[in-house]
Amino acid sequence: MTQFDLPQYVAGLAANLHINPLYSLSGLAVGILVGLTGVGGGSLMTPLLVLLFHVHPATAVGTDLLYAAITKGAGTVIHGFKSTINWMIVGLLALGSIPATIATLYAIHHFGKSDAMSSLITHVLGYALFVTAAMLLLRGVIQKLAEKRFEKAEVEHRPLHTGRRAILTILTGLVLGFLVSLSSVGAGALGVTALIMLYPQLPIVKIVGSDIAHAVPLTFLAGMGYFFIGNVDLSMLASLLIGSIPGIIIGSLFASKVPEKVLRGLLATVLTLVGFKLVTA
Repeated sequence: MTQFDLPQYVAGLAANLHINPLYSLSGLAVGILVGLTGVGGGSLMTPLLVLLFHVHPATAVGTDLLYAAITKGAGTVIHGFKSTINWMIVGLLALGSIPATIATLYAIHHFGKSDAMSSLITHVLGYALFVTAAMLLLRGVIQKLAEKRFEKAEVEHRPLHTGRRAILTILTGLVLGFLVSLSSVGAGALGVTALIMLYPQLPIVKIVGSDIAHAVPLTFLAGMGYFFIGNVDLSMLASLLIGSIPGIIIGSLFASKVPEKVLRGLLATVLTLVGFKLVTA
């Protein structure tokens, strides 16, 4: 039996990578926007690959999922050191998202790169962008309503239904697992908004940290599923990372200097237009 040589395999992959400067520039632009707004890269990168570069939807989603797993992995390390992750929430989300991801990957493998699957991915991606745009505009309002609900429960000495919240968190993970696996969108804006509604007593930094930590196993599992199916372009992935990593750093440095409401409004408008383009294609 031939012994598997991991270093040689990795070296072979690296030798076959071809860096595309246009992908790297796109990664830089998306990285800057992610750093400025905190919106997940899937909401921006996957539509860009599909509409601008005409990448097959399944390949765009699969490549973006591994891209997200790598970038969010770095974010999880930072949040872990700052103790801004609620691991109970991460575990509950994973109880729903992991089975949903496995089921979605099975369906994708079964249908392959058929026209029907391509159309389904494109339409789910488009509608997910509509919801993401709405969450961008309404997150502040939703957060205030959740805080008032928590304050009222505190005054009346009522628990916020811990058992029911646990079930709702698992169901949230199930929905996110389906959406993220099929479109690579949902782990950012949708996940954070759902957690704000479910856990209004938590500081926003812990909600964001928990959402990012949950996104790592979700996007990694989904991305590896696409990889083994054959729907990941490693050269594209490397090109995107070369641009996006410095882009995220640049965006994060200037985030406090840019009017957040204006930027979120513009981004929501762009996502809505892109979503409309995808669902009417």
